[in-house]
Amino acid sequence: MSGLLISFAVLLALFNSGAVNARAGYGPGEQDWGFVDVREGAHMFYWLYYTTANVTKYTDRPLAIWLQGGPGASSTGYGNFEELGPLQLDGSYREWTWVKDMNVIFIDNPVGSGFSYVDGSSYYTTNNKQIALDLVEFMKGFYALHPEFKQTPLHIFCESYGGKMAPEFALELYYAIQRGEIESNFQSVALGDPWTSPIDSVLSWAPYLLQLGIVDQDGHDKIEAAALKTKNLVDGEKWTQATLQWSSTQSVVLRESKGVDFYNVETPTRGDKYLRLLVEMNPEERMYHTLVHFDIDEDRDKLLEDLMRGPVTKALNLTIKWGAQSGTTFNKLMGDFMKPAVHIVEELLNSTTVQVGVFSGGLDLICATPGAVNWIDSMKWNDKTKYLSNPRVGITVDRVLEGYQKAAGNFTMFWVNRSGHMVPADNPAAMSHILREFTGFG
Repeated sequence: MSGLLISFAVLLALFNSGAVNARAGYGPGEQDWGFVDVREGAHMFYWLYYTTANVTKYTDRPLAIWLQGGPGASSTGYGNFEELGPLQLDGSYREWTWVKDMNVIFIDNPVGSGFSYVDGSSYYTTNNKQIALDLVEFMKGFYALHPEFKQTPLHIFCESYGGKMAPEFALELYYAIQRGEIESNFQSVALGDPWTSPIDSVLSWAPYLLQLGIVDQDGHDKIEAAALKTKNLVDGEKWTQATLQWSSTQSVVLRESKGVDFYNVETPTRGDKYLRLLVEMNPEERMYHTLVHFDIDEDRDKLLEDLMRGPVTKALNLTIKWGAQSGTTFNKLMGDFMKPAVHIVEELLNSTTVQVGVFSGGLDLICATPGAVNWIDSMKWNDKTKYLSNPRVGITVDRVLEGYQKAAGNFTMFWVNRSGHMVPADNPAAMSHILREFTGFG
C-alpha cells in the first residue's frame, strides 16, 4: 500500500511540474526527445531539456527553440554541446547553459539534419518556405505531445543559416496562430550572426579583412573581385551558380588570408591546414565542410561525431545514424542558399507583433557584422526613421562593456564584443543580456 502511495505522489509531482513526459536522457536534468512526422516521409527530431531552475513547475519558465545553420548542421549536436546545452563537448558541465534559466528545445532542421531523416530523395526540402512550413507542422506535433507548453511564452533563437529559416518560420507560425490552426504563446525571434542577406555578408569580407590587417590591398582586391562575380550572379537570379561562386570567393579568402578562421578571425589556425580545403576538396565538399562542419579543426568535428553516434545514440535509444543525410540536405538547398530573406524580416516588423532581434559577434567573418548592418539599413519598415534617430547604448554586464544595442518598435540590433559566429559560446555574458531582453530570464 505504501508503495502505491509513493508512486501516486511521484506522478502527482510530475503532473504539477508539467513534465509528464520527462525522462532521463544524456547528461543532467529531465529531458524528452523524439520524432514528429512533418510530412509523409519526413521525420523531424527534437531534444527538449526541462529547465533546472528552482521552479514550482517547468512551465513557469519560457520555452526557447534553438535552430542551427548549415543548412544541414545539427542543433542537437553543435548548438547543444558546442554552445548552450548543459554539457560541453568534453563532458564537463557548462556554467552558462541556457537550461539553468529556461526550457530549451533543440530541433534538427531541415529534415535530414542530425537525427532528422527522410525516407527518400523526394522528401528533402529545396527552399526556405518548405522549411518554414515543416517547422510549423513540427510545432503542431510538439504541442500535441506537450500541451502543457501551449501557454508558455515561446521564443525562437537561431544562428547563421538559421537567420534565413527562423524569420520565415516565425512568420508562418504567427499566421497559423492568427488563423486558429495552432495554439501557441509565440513572442519573439532573434537571429544570431544571420545569413539573412547572403550577398551583403559576402561583400563585407574584403573591406573587413583589409581593415583588420588580415589581407593587404592586393588581397582585398582579389576577394572583392570574386565577391562582385557572386553579386552579378545573384542580381541575375542565377542562384545555383551564385552558390558555387560564393564557394570560389571563400577559396580566395582562404588563400589570401593564409587560412583565417571564418567563424572567429582571432581563432588560432594552422597556417598550412587550409590548403586541404583549397586543393583536395571540390566546391561542394568545401561548402559542406565549412558550413555543416563548423571547424577547420577536423579533430573536434570527429569528437562531436563520435559523441553523437556513440554515447548519445545509445542513451536516447535511437537507431538513426546522426548526420548521415546532412550533406544531401545541404546539396538540395544549393539553389536557395544565396537567396535573401530580408523581405521576410520586413514583413515580421510591419505586419506582426513579434519581437525581432539581430545579434552579431564583431569577430565573425562568415556573417560579418558590417554585412548585417548594411541589410538592416536597407530594410523598409514602419519604425525605421525612429530606429535611425535613436541612440546606440552600451551593454554592460558586471561593469564590463560587452557590446551595444539599438532599438525601435519591435526591432533590436545587438553588437557583441569579443565574439565570433557562435555568440552563446564566445560571449555568454552578452548572450545572457540578450536572453533577458527577449525572455526576461538569463
